[in-house]
Amino acid sequence: MKPIALAVSEGTSGGIDAAAGRKKYAPMAERLSAALGSKVEVVFVREFAELEKGMKDGRFDFVVARPSDYPARGLRDYGYQYVANAEPEGHCMLAVPTGSPIRTLAQLRGKTFVLPEEVAYMTRFCRAELRDKGIDLAREKVFYVREQGAIPFGLENGIVDVGGMASYSGAIRQWREKGHRVLHESVGQPYMPVVAGPRVSAEALDLARLTLLGLSADEQGRAFLRQLGIDGFTADGEERLRALLEWLGV
Repeated sequence: MKPIALAVSEGTSGGIDAAAGRKKYAPMAERLSAALGSKVEVVFVREFAELEKGMKDGRFDFVVARPSDYPARGLRDYGYQYVANAEPEGHCMLAVPTGSPIRTLAQLRGKTFVLPEEVAYMTRFCRAELRDKGIDLAREKVFYVREQGAIPFGLENGIVDVGGMASYSGAIRQWREKGHRVLHESVGQPYMPVVAGPRVSAEALDLARLTLLGLSADEQGRAFLRQLGIDGFTADGEERLRALLEWLGV
């Protein structure tokens, strides 16, 4: 019998190779294999184009990915079904240096921003949040950087006034550890969603969901969740995940 394909993507900034990725997510595959009664095989995907093509071609039975816009595309464009998403949810964090005179979002007009690459999910996330707060980044001066780790450098050295970082990034964690300020935390959106292919039966989907939601119930499962940097999985994000791409404007 052909193995069930569990596609995993941490994006181009994940920092691990395919072998390490398969090992990292092996506990999830093992739990799903036991629940579904068939071998689940991890397919670690580095490139977003490959991930989307695999969903379009129906190669992946399950997909777990960050950033969240690709599972959302699976729902909208390729007939995938919502299974679960990680907790806590994701946020755009707008950071300013400790000594910055900026105290409100309204004061960001006319300031200089630094964000990840222009097409990056978190940049679109921050842009949508600011749009909802009345700030159009198209009218502001924005620097884009390849790695979120470069954002604190720009802030600390006075090159920019405000930076946008993901709530789940190492960059924002280190920023806070240094005692710097977060000016604004955005609305939350589903993080690391899991979706199932159109051929996955309702019974198999339910079993997969119960398996993921149950990971926090035992120590081995909790150890796996800690390795992913999450608290657990929840099944309450479908409506927001289906609305995500429209909110992002893509």
